[in-house]
Amino acid sequence: MAPKVGWSFVRAALDRAIDGAGPLRSAGDSAMSHLVDAGGDVEKAIDAMQRVHVGLAGAQGFVTNLGGIFAVPLAVPANIAGVTLVQCHLVAGIAHLRGWDLDDPRVRNAILVCLLGPETVEQLIESRRLPAGPMGLATAPTHSVELDRMIGTEVTTELIGRTVGRRAITLVARRVPAIGGVVAAGTDGWATRQIGQYAARELRDRRLA
Repeated sequence: MAPKVGWSFVRAALDRAIDGAGPLRSAGDSAMSHLVDAGGDVEKAIDAMQRVHVGLAGAQGFVTNLGGIFAVPLAVPANIAGVTLVQCHLVAGIAHLRGWDLDDPRVRNAILVCLLGPETVEQLIESRRLPAGPMGLATAPTHSVELDRMIGTEVTTELIGRTVGRRAITLVARRVPAIGGVVAAGTDGWATRQIGQYAARELRDRRLA
């Protein structure tokens, strides 16, 4: 499933997160709003963004995982789409606050790679499937379309693996009311917090780099 949908799925989620869609403001506008609330302090704005997005990730995880085994065909894609959008929006907002150009395809690749987390990124670099981490990708001398496809596939594979793995655990206890939603809320929120912290470490201030 992942190789087939990877290229289009994660790119569409990233585009919507950056540009905004419906009630969702663009990542840049959202980031600037947090910056104003933080009195111009970039790091405080990033911390605030992380708190908000951890809550959003937990909420969508709860809602999309309330059903039992018969809800799996609908719940898993909805959960993957929801958490991907929230996490892309958070990382893109962090990148914007740090001075990176969100229209730059190299920066967009760096944003997506942040979703993999440090351990997976290190493994991909060691196996030479990925040339560098988020900061290296954002500052790469050239842009590769082939790398775009590979990153899209890897991110989708990782997201599907996380979601399906958690779903298998919650279905064991599906007779307990709302157990799936509670577990998903906690794990999606925690994963989003970890990704936000990783992005904040990796995507250093471009104006100082």
